[in-house]
Amino acid sequence: MKSLFRWELAGLIFIVVVGAALHFVFDLAGGWRPLAVIAAVNESVWEHLKLAFWPALAFSIAEFFFVRKISPNFFAARATGILLMPVSIIVLFYGYTAFMEDALAIDILIFVLAVAIGQSASYRILTMRPLPAWLNTGGIALLVIMTGAFGTMSFYPPSWEVFRDPLSGGYGIP
Repeated sequence: MKSLFRWELAGLIFIVVVGAALHFVFDLAGGWRPLAVIAAVNESVWEHLKLAFWPALAFSIAEFFFVRKISPNFFAARATGILLMPVSIIVLFYGYTAFMEDALAIDILIFVLAVAIGQSASYRILTMRPLPAWLNTGGIALLVIMTGAFGTMSFYPPSWEVFRDPLSGGYGIP
């Protein structure tokens, strides 16, 4: 179980570092549209959710080859952890901005906290007794659905608040 803890801790560090870098990649690449799949294209909440999702998914793919033999709950654990990251960001961000102005330091803290919540949940499920097989199958399905959503919504965003760029008032790729 110590090795699983190390994996999830390494994942936390990887997701935070790579996620922070993805905040700037799209602009640094001159708005190269293919990067819109994984990098933030504006300052909307949705685009900030991608900063946790894609690094977490990439880390999970690498982790799979090492952890699958240690824990039979891999897909249920990773899907739960990855889902909790954007859910935590949304709840914490809208929760605090309901009472005060948006603050960069709090936003960064929320990002790190959301990743920690996701990684902690993943660790907890990885270390549980084997779960029913349908939960792992459901985890795979959830990961596929989230990948589809995060891969397309910057190109085709609905007119919902979570997709609105507070700086420009626009949606999706500028």
